[in-house]
Amino acid sequence: MQRPLSAAFWIELVLSISSAGLTALTIAWPDWIEGLFEVDPDAGSGSSEWGIALAFIVATVTLAALTRRTWRRDRGRSGFRAS
Repeated sequence: MQRPLSAAFWIELVLSISSAGLTALTIAWPDWIEGLFEVDPDAGSGSSEWGIALAFIVATVTLAALTRRTWRRDRGRSGFRAS
């Protein structure tokens, strides 16, 4: 019988999916941040949006790696082993 997945796994999974969604949103509609917060820090150049999208990409990759590590730990697998 397998152990249930930990709360850390589910939190990391939700955060990585959310980060991926925000990445897609920022790339598809860069002005959503300015519309939501009513601030234009880059004076319309778009550089802030690309920086934020890059930060979301880094967060997504990091969180996905943490989720994978937690999954493997919870499932008791350490990867492929040479026979």
